[in-house]
Order: sequence, then structure tokens, then C-alpha cells
Amino acid sequence: MDWSRQNCSAMEIMRLFHFGVCCLCLLLMLKTCAAGPPHQGLIYPGFEISQMESVGNRGFFLLSKNSTFGFGFYTGLDVNLFVLVVEHITSAKVVWSANRGHLVGRSDKFVFDETGNAYLQRGNGLAWSSYTGGQRATSMELRESGNLVLLGDNEKVLWQSFSHPTDTLLPSQEFGEGMKLQSFPNKNKLLNFLAIKSGDLVLYGGYRTPQVYWSLRNDSRKTNDSVGGSVYSALVVSNSWNFYDERKVLLWQFIIDKNSDQNATWAVVLGSNGAIGFYDLQNGREGTTAANRIPQDSCRVPEPCDPYYVCYFDNWCQCPPLLNSQFGCRPPVASACNSSTASSELLYVGERLDYFALKFATPLSESNLNSCIEACRRNCSCVVLFFHEGTRGCFLFDQLGSFTRSQEGSSGYSSYIKVSSGALSFRSRKTERKQVWLTVMIVATTTVVIAGLVYLGFWFHRRKTKLVEFPEENLENDSFLDGLSGMPVRYSFSDLCTATKNFTMKIGQGGFGSVYLGTLQDGTQLAVKKLEGVGQGTKEFRAEVSIIGRIHHVHLVKLKGFCAEGSHRLLVYEYMRKGSLDKWLFKNNEASVLLDWNTRYNIALGTAKGLAYLHEECESKIVHCDIKPQNVLLDDNFAAKVSDFGLAKLMSRDDSLVYTTVRGTRGYLAPEWITNHPISEKTDVYSYGIVLLEIIGGRRNYSTEEDSENFHFPSYSFKKFEEGKLEEIADPKLGMDGNEQTVVSLIKVALWCIQDDKYMRPPMSKVVQMLEGICAVPEPPTPSQSAGRTYSFLRWNVKDCSTSDLTDLNTDTSLSNVEEQGSR
Repeated sequence: MDWSRQNCSAMEIMRLFHFGVCCLCLLLMLKTCAAGPPHQGLIYPGFEISQMESVGNRGFFLLSKNSTFGFGFYTGLDVNLFVLVVEHITSAKVVWSANRGHLVGRSDKFVFDETGNAYLQRGNGLAWSSYTGGQRATSMELRESGNLVLLGDNEKVLWQSFSHPTDTLLPSQEFGEGMKLQSFPNKNKLLNFLAIKSGDLVLYGGYRTPQVYWSLRNDSRKTNDSVGGSVYSALVVSNSWNFYDERKVLLWQFIIDKNSDQNATWAVVLGSNGAIGFYDLQNGREGTTAANRIPQDSCRVPEPCDPYYVCYFDNWCQCPPLLNSQFGCRPPVASACNSSTASSELLYVGERLDYFALKFATPLSESNLNSCIEACRRNCSCVVLFFHEGTRGCFLFDQLGSFTRSQEGSSGYSSYIKVSSGALSFRSRKTERKQVWLTVMIVATTTVVIAGLVYLGFWFHRRKTKLVEFPEENLENDSFLDGLSGMPVRYSFSDLCTATKNFTMKIGQGGFGSVYLGTLQDGTQLAVKKLEGVGQGTKEFRAEVSIIGRIHHVHLVKLKGFCAEGSHRLLVYEYMRKGSLDKWLFKNNEASVLLDWNTRYNIALGTAKGLAYLHEECESKIVHCDIKPQNVLLDDNFAAKVSDFGLAKLMSRDDSLVYTTVRGTRGYLAPEWITNHPISEKTDVYSYGIVLLEIIGGRRNYSTEEDSENFHFPSYSFKKFEEGKLEEIADPKLGMDGNEQTVVSLIKVALWCIQDDKYMRPPMSKVVQMLEGICAVPEPPTPSQSAGRTYSFLRWNVKDCSTSDLTDLNTDTSLSNVEEQGSR
């Protein structure tokens, strides 16, 4: 009986426990749901909310009247940390942030308390506050202009976000004296600022001593340039940035975009690179960027490259040779202001240099270079000096960003950097030792090379003699190929001499040899490739003929025969009457017919099918290694066939990667060739992607005839894809021509194929499926996206489209797992 009572009591306790848990879950659900939809326009004192409670509304808890802007929590790089922001909802662009440097967690709260103060908690402290407590704030309003306002009695403005900008200015947001924009820090943690100083709008780098690198007064692009006066405020009006004096009289205008809609909503944004960009928010997430930027030259900002590097062209970076040889561009800068620092010396950097701040800095009154150097030695904070021989200008700086090259026709500046004497002498001794060792190595190498050349000459002489004396033996060895089943026809060298009229009709140049037109007695035309300086022995030649000779595919040029007679090695292919693709594709082509989109699509698809067969359907996996327009041949119907296997690499089906010497053609080489990594069939995928871009654009992948923006066509294509201007990638001689869907698919496939990470490139069988429309083409990642996130493939399913192919990963661990899976 006692046992029964105890059992019942235990069961009753369990029921009460389960009931309590259910009640707690219900309360949590009610609390989460209690936040409800975002408030429209206004919130009032006594309001508080955490990110956890607003997660169902994309983090917003306050919207402007027409839902143009939202105020709420924005996820940082760490998904568990958040920033309190005002965001333009259509474009998803953050236009103001409260706690950019002090992120908060999920349970931290935004509070608008009864005293009228608005603040953001961070644990037991504050991440941000309006500091309006006791001012009788009656409401907080998010206006359609994007201005977040605290209102008092009679709607008096007590505080507004427009008076405390971060890195963005909106239309109707007056930017005045005493205010400043602050960029996000760059990779070296440097901040850049925009402010009105001494009656001028200036940009400056946030070094210990600020360094100005642009001013409105010196910018020739502003209108009303004859007007004088001091800038007191700035305002974005329609498609111009207007600048006023203290009496609100218009002084100057900076036209943002002459071709834009007058009703566009332009925002002024100071980027982390130190440049001001202009963005039309009305164009949604695609966004529209004005062609104008400030400064106009991308090298005239503090750090387009790392400090001590020289920026030239469009953000190309190079270390000055003297700094590179001495310190690898990391000089041990000395400061005599620090008593613990050893004595210093001034190291010559170079001449014909320039620096972004020189135009805005005041020179010392020094008469020559020696006195300028002495002035830097006496100034303990001087780190670098610039001296101009023509003007005798001497400039000293306590910190240094990137150098630039002097403009054409200018003598530029000579520059010196202050470094520790001990480091300099150590480097000098090390350099001397290197020079001694280098001299010894050169002498030894020269001796070995001479001995090797003598040996090779002797070896070739003996080999030539042996070939002449024993031709029968060679013929006997070469007869090995006749015993293989399924081999192509074997021709004698004399037959091919007759067919090609002693090799007089040259029609092309392939890997390792020239190609000649030949005609048999029955009228059949052939393409005869005469291998020259092959460097292949009999064994390698046999292997190539025996493997390639048994390949039969409609999109691969057929090997009809071969010749292996003595020292002669020739390959006989079917003749492709239309020649190679490059003759029909580029501006200086020899053909008079412009290939239409249907023909280009069929050429792209045929080439992809040929490569897919080589990679996945042959007995041995074959990596072509030299895919380019010259190796895509066209028959009478413009059907594409892949040719020239002179550089091909055979791989076992069990191998996914293989090391080999660099082969192929510059411009079509995948990054793994350049970085000396192992190759795979994905190396061909990259080359195919470059060829596909050339088919789409009707131009070569690299052309010095183009302007600096698009001389490298792959980079230009990624940029235009990011901007949504796909029509500018297509061949301008054709335009889209009613084939938008086909052209867009071709562009996306090409951008997938030329991803730097080989694991992100699809296999050729998947390329074929995407081109044929069997599978949808996912959006390819761009370099700017890859810089902030990691993309990889869990699996490219080559059989069907039933599973998700693409996974977006954000952790190094996940990426490593994917790479292991891809290389297995």
C-alpha cells in the first residue's frame, strides 16, 4: 500500500513538472509574439526591445510612414552580434548606424525610457545613447527622408540622426561645419574622414597628423568655378551635390550623374578605401553607382596599396626596388623621439615618386636636398621626406601611406625613409653575403651548363649517326604500333610528303608543330601535323597515338592516321574547312561573316560536350591543357570540334589531381598553373570559361587596345555582372539581339568556369546540362562577394538536378571539409 502511494506521488510530481515546462514555453512564445509587427512612424517613451524579440521582422521595430526606411538590428559579420541601424529597405543599404564600434548581443535592448532618453544597452553598460534624458522627449519618429528624430513638446526636434552622420549623406540631409563623415576602417585599420575645414570641403586620412588628400576647392569638376567664397554647408539636391556659404548662397555644384533621372535618390557614401561614391537607392538591391567618384584617380587616396608600395594604373601595386631588396617592403622605421630606439639613417627610396598629400601640405623653406635630409634628422617625428628638385620643396611626414608614380612629364619627388642604423647595417652585411653566394652560384651553374651543352652535342651527334646507320632497327621498333587493335591508319613519310606537296601548304601552327593541308589520291583532304622539337621519346609518342587514336566523338577532331618512321613523327587529322574559331571571332578576323548568337551558342555547347567526353567518358581521364579559340575547329556547318592534343595529360580514373610542368597558352592558364599547384580536369574548365567569354564578347581576353577599365576582359565581365550591366559584356556588334536569356545563361556559366578556386568550377558535364537548359544556372559569386564570404560546392551532381548543387559556407572548417571531398 505504501509503495502504491509513493508511486502515485512520483507520477503527480512528473505531471506538475511537464505542466510547468509547457507554461514556460508558452510564456516565451507569447513574449516573442508580443513584439508584433514593426511600429509605423512613431514609438513612445516606455518602449524597449531586443534583437531576439524583433527577429521575425528582419530586425526592424520601427518603419517610416511609407516603409521606405527601417530602424532596427542589423547582423554583423558574427551572426550573434548586431548593430542598431537605419536602413533603406529597397536597396538594403545601411545609411546610419548607432553603435558601429560597439556591437551588442541578442538579449541586449534598445530602450526609449520615460525620461526621454534613447539608448542601447550592452551588458551592464551603454553601447550608444542620444543623451536626451530630462528633455521631455514625447516620441521618436523615423521620417521618409531617413532621418531618425526625437521630438519634444510642440514637435520640437531634440535630437536627429541627420546631425550625427556616420559614412552616408542622404538627400535633404544638410552637412555643415563641425560635422564629419567617418569611413569604416580599411585592412590596416586606417580611418578616413570628410569634413568642412577653413571654408573648404576636404577628405583626410586619420593618421596621427591628419593628411588631406582631396579638397573641393581644387577639384576642376565643380561648376560655377569662378565663384569665390567659403563653404559652410553641403546638400544633395536631385542629381547634384550643392555647396553653400554661411548665408545659404549657392557657391558650387558637383554633378553626380549627368544622365540620371532627376528624381533619383542619390546617397553620398565614404567608403573604407577613402573614396566617395554616389549610389542611386531607387534601383533596389542591384544599385546604381555613378561614374563620378571622389577623388577621380583611385591611386590618390591614402592606402590603395599597403604602406611603402607604389600605386599605379588602376590600383596596381609594386614595392620600390630598393625597399624590396633591402627589407621586402617592411622597413624598420626609426623614431628618435623614442629614447630606446637606436640611432637612425635615411634610406633612399627612389625618384620620380609622388604622394597623395603633397598637393595639400606646406613645404619647409629648405634650399636643397641635403638641408631637407638634415631637417628630417633633426625632427624626431619625421619618418619620410619628399624633395622636389625643380621647386626646392621639402615635405616631412610622421606616417606614410602608399606612394604613387609621378605624372607623365613631371620629374616627381625624391624620397627617403628614416630607418634604424642597426637594421640597415645588418641588411647591408646580409646583402653582401648574398652577393658573394650569388657570384659563386653563377660561376658553378655556368660551368655545369657548358658541360651539359657539350654532352648534349655529343649525344645528338651519336644519335643522328645511329639513326642513319640503323634505319631498319627504328622501323622494327616503330612496328610496335601496328600490333595494337583499333589503331588509326599508318602512313609512310613519303606518302605524306606527296599528299602535302612536300609540306608547302601550311594552314596553321599547333602545339609542338606546324599543320599542313594534304590531299590523298582519292581526293580526301587531310590536316597533317608535323611534330617539331617534340622532346617526346618513342614510348610517349606510342602512348599518345594509342590513346588519342581510339577516341571517337562528334565534337573531337578525329585522328585518322599517323606516321612513325625513323626520326619523323606526324599526326594526320580530318580537315576542318572553316578553320579555327579565332579567325571568325575577333575584330581582325579573316572571315567576312559575323557569327550570330545561335551559332555561338552551338559552338560553346559543342566544345563543352567534347571536353566532357575527354574528362568523364574515356578509359583514361584526359586533360587537354591547351583550350583556346585556335584549338576549336569548325566544320562546314560551324559545328565545333576540339583539336590539338599535343599538350594533353593522361590521368588515372583514381587520380583527381596531378603535378606536371606548366603547359598551355598565356591568358588561358588557370591560377593553379601560376601558383605551382596540382592540376585536374578543372584546369580545362577554367580555359573553357575564358574561351566562352571571348565567344560572348567577340574579343580577346586581354587587349592593350581597350581602355584601362576593360583591357582585362574577365575582370571587366565580373564588374559589369556586379553592376547588372550584362549587355555591356555581349559583343557590341550583335548586342543582345532578342537573345537575352541565352546570353545571360552563357555569361553566368562563363563566370562559374573562371572562378579562382578550382573546387568552385563545375565539371564539364554540368556545364553541358546548364547550357542545354536541363539545369538552372545559379548566380555565380563575384570577387567582391568572395572577399567577405566563402563559397564552395558540396557537390556538383553530374547526373541530374535533383539535389542542391551550391552551398554558401561561412567557416574555414566547412570549406576544408568541402575541399577534402572534392579531392578524394
